[in-house]
Amino acid sequence: MSGGGALLRVEHLKKEYPGATPLADVNLTVNEGEVVAVIGPSGTGKSTLLRQINQMERATAGKIFFRDEEITAPGYRVDLLRQNIGMIFQSFNLFSHLTVVDNIMAAPTALLGLPRQEVYDRAKELLAKVGLSQKALSYPDELSGGQQQRIAIVRALAMEPKILLFDEPTSALDPTMVGEVEAVIRQVAESGVTMMIVTHDMEFARRISNRVLYMDEGGVYEDGTPEQIFGNPQREKTRQFIRRLKVLTLSVASRDFDFIGCHTTIEAFGQKNDMPKDVVRSLMMLFEEIVTQLLLPRLPEPPRIVWTVEYNPKEESAEVAVQYNGDAFDVMESGNDLSLRIVRGCTENVRYQAEAGETGNRLSLTVRRIKKDFP
Repeated sequence: MSGGGALLRVEHLKKEYPGATPLADVNLTVNEGEVVAVIGPSGTGKSTLLRQINQMERATAGKIFFRDEEITAPGYRVDLLRQNIGMIFQSFNLFSHLTVVDNIMAAPTALLGLPRQEVYDRAKELLAKVGLSQKALSYPDELSGGQQQRIAIVRALAMEPKILLFDEPTSALDPTMVGEVEAVIRQVAESGVTMMIVTHDMEFARRISNRVLYMDEGGVYEDGTPEQIFGNPQREKTRQFIRRLKVLTLSVASRDFDFIGCHTTIEAFGQKNDMPKDVVRSLMMLFEEIVTQLLLPRLPEPPRIVWTVEYNPKEESAEVAVQYNGDAFDVMESGNDLSLRIVRGCTENVRYQAEAGETGNRLSLTVRRIKKDFP
């Protein structure tokens, strides 16, 4: 990871709300000069993490350190923290009754006690850098969304923060305005300001950052460079998220399981995700042959089968993983010629491997596009 020494440390951070725990155990270190993109599914605590770092909310448990000083300690002065940590929201949060230049000058004069002329000169300098010098005396409602967000960034920079936190900085913008805001954020990044950016825009995250955090399961699920996370993610949920895979999981724990219900679930999954009919038909055939004909007659009591489908809508391709219990056993060596012929007809390749755990057998299959009835 690039960057200087540790600027921010989060240790065993937990945040609970009634009925939800978005952050269960977050641990991370952000070094000076890093630009960290924070990605992951909705509801995994990305924005919550930023609010904890900026002390907009109190953590349920855990500690946060800024330059080795615990900012979650009782009695810590949050106003001092805000002088070092700036936050930019997706909704801009500009003061509507103040002009652009007064929005920028408000915090440095009130919180830092700097002379107005010095702050004014700094504001004009920053406005020039983002191409908005002519908007100094305008009011927020006279600006486009992209211009308002650029002003929000300038307002945060006027405090000369040590780290900037961005919460979905482009999500509220018209697509035509996203580029201008991205350009300003990139300009700030190149100046060496440390940043954490929560975003759902994967291309933006790849372009802007030198480190990516994927959040899931209540914490930092995977941490790596953009090349690692977007090009070769190491963990299953990261891979599914990056590739925008649609996932279906079925479990079989009895020989008298609801076969019709499982078939109906596969069919509904296909309809929901607008899957080609030949792919859905292949999945249903594979489920029937592998589970009912090849596995259940062979597995010990009680059987344990986990059937997972990963569908890539962009490529219209499907991968199937079948995990099952019992002694090491490759179903493709079962000797059931009819079922094996059907499985081979529905797939491009089949791979077997023995793994640790209760369901220590794993079969991986790539579904073939049939596009015609099976002979």
